[in-house]
Amino acid sequence: MSSETEIKLDLSHEAFDALIGSDLLGEPAEVVQQSSIYFDAADRTLWNNGYTLRIRKVETARTQTVKAIGPSSALFARSEWETPVENDEPVLDHTSPLLAEFGGELKLVPLFDAVCESRLWKVEENGSRIEVAVDAGQAVSGDRLSPFLEAEIELKDGSSNDLFVFARKIEAVAGFRIGVRSKAERGFGLIEAQKTMFKSARVDLDRNMDAAMAFRAISLSCFRHFRLNEDVLLHRRNPEALHQARVALRRLRSAFSLFKPIIPGNEPLRLKDELRWLAVILGEARNVDVLLTKATDPDLVFKLKSARESVYRDAIDALNSSRSRTLMLDLFDWLECGDYLPSNGTASAAIPSARGFAERVLDKQRKRLKKDGGSLATLDDDHRHEVRKDAKRFRYAAEFFASLFDDARGVRRHKKFLAAMEALQDDLGALNDLVTGPEVLDKHGLSGHPAKDSVVSHADKDALIERAQASLDDVLDSKRFWR
Repeated sequence: MSSETEIKLDLSHEAFDALIGSDLLGEPAEVVQQSSIYFDAADRTLWNNGYTLRIRKVETARTQTVKAIGPSSALFARSEWETPVENDEPVLDHTSPLLAEFGGELKLVPLFDAVCESRLWKVEENGSRIEVAVDAGQAVSGDRLSPFLEAEIELKDGSSNDLFVFARKIEAVAGFRIGVRSKAERGFGLIEAQKTMFKSARVDLDRNMDAAMAFRAISLSCFRHFRLNEDVLLHRRNPEALHQARVALRRLRSAFSLFKPIIPGNEPLRLKDELRWLAVILGEARNVDVLLTKATDPDLVFKLKSARESVYRDAIDALNSSRSRTLMLDLFDWLECGDYLPSNGTASAAIPSARGFAERVLDKQRKRLKKDGGSLATLDDDHRHEVRKDAKRFRYAAEFFASLFDDARGVRRHKKFLAAMEALQDDLGALNDLVTGPEVLDKHGLSGHPAKDSVVSHADKDALIERAQASLDDVLDSKRFWR
């Protein structure tokens, strides 16, 4: 089975009830009880190399499905291989790439189950055929459970635009969030240590890819990074999840800036502005979290915690708002169907190769950092903050494009570049703390608190500027991994 165009929707209990009880879908054409067993080696050989294997039982029929996920999916023309099987024993043969990839000695054991009731519909939207599945179930491993309510709308024939038109009809009757976790991920999450935040993942780009497809892959990776942390933040209000959600938005906005020459039009500008709106609200909460890590005075801790309750409430309200949900659907729609993609037939100019475009972008970011940061001592705080943003954008570009320059020399140089860049960002961050700490205290009415000096930086500004300049020079002296 080839890869299909589909949208996964995460549903709350209220949204689930509203959707299956709405006139939009009516009575399901079929209700199916499914149970799946997921297998892997004891050392997670399949999962760690980008594969999953499950055996799904529907009534008396069993089907084994092997999926290539992540980087492995780029190696094949197909991403799924399905085979009927007689029992709950995995079969390793020519029907999937596992035998060739890992050999016949691979020992697979059951790790977790996924059971669900799936309601199925077949609908049409403007002539396009769409299959809808609404699932209620749970992943199970021993005595640990991970319940889920989700829907998948899959385009069987027609236009991807129609798929999003139908998704918006669902949004009108049942608010949802775009889903980014598979049932397999939920299960593996049960048998691993529970994560309180998710860091950005490496973006694997193909050297034969054009720049538009590279932008799409990078942006979808940032989108996933945000959604994973948004879910943790909504359920646990974890400071590190909030920080990573904000980082994901910042990386995504940087991608829009870096790829501006090939994504013309008003929609990218509107989306970037909306992403900034959300990032600013999360940033207010992050600023208070940073001060709380430094506070020791009991009364100041109490007042900062009170401030934290307020700014976190604002952040959660923003994430739960229809504006935020609409933004994410608009973003996902545009990434999949936008006219920047040559396949949509409306791109106005020839799209360069990803590698050639990356070389030019990295050269440009290096030149900008050199120009803006040539003399930090002569700049005011606002302009030094702009240099800090230049450095972040340069680092994000280096991370986005790393896989295009992954020969031995490129990897070695990239590692040294990142080490130099991390030192620069630490120094510029320390300078920024001199400015933001007092501003945050003032914003929350704490600028006159007796213990205020305990949470603001008292570093020697001139010494910090001198150290930051040296770190910036080290970045510029680093050999270019992209050349």
